[in-house]
Amino acid sequence: MRIADVLRGKGADGAVVATVDPGTTVEGLIAELHRHNVGALVVLDGDRVVGIVSERDVVRGLATRGGELFNATVADIMTTEVSTCAPTDSVDSLAATMTERRIRHLPVIEDGALAGIVSIGDVVKSHISQLEADRDQLQSYISQG
Repeated sequence: MRIADVLRGKGADGAVVATVDPGTTVEGLIAELHRHNVGALVVLDGDRVVGIVSERDVVRGLATRGGELFNATVADIMTTEVSTCAPTDSVDSLAATMTERRIRHLPVIEDGALAGIVSIGDVVKSHISQLEADRDQLQSYISQG
């Protein structure tokens, strides 16, 4: 299975990626995470991916800066070395990347533009769907035999 299949499985909302500007305050970031009910946002400067920021980044910032963090900007806490994937990548390779790098969200880049985002939950759901399909095929094979 490919990442493009995962994005299609997410439906019309799968093509919509919640993003944030690097100049947004952390307080604004938290509001956006809540509004979209997501754990991470892709940081865009214009159309260019410049980072990713997650709930974990906020928690780490609170641990080191306390309440003053709310007035800091996304640029102050975001991860700038963003791992990405392509729609043609396999779900298995993405799962390996996420495990090795201990990351939960990867933006999907197609032709240099942001095309979606895949979370570890999407990867797990894909694996479960594949296992269920395999089980159904085996049950069908056994019952026909």
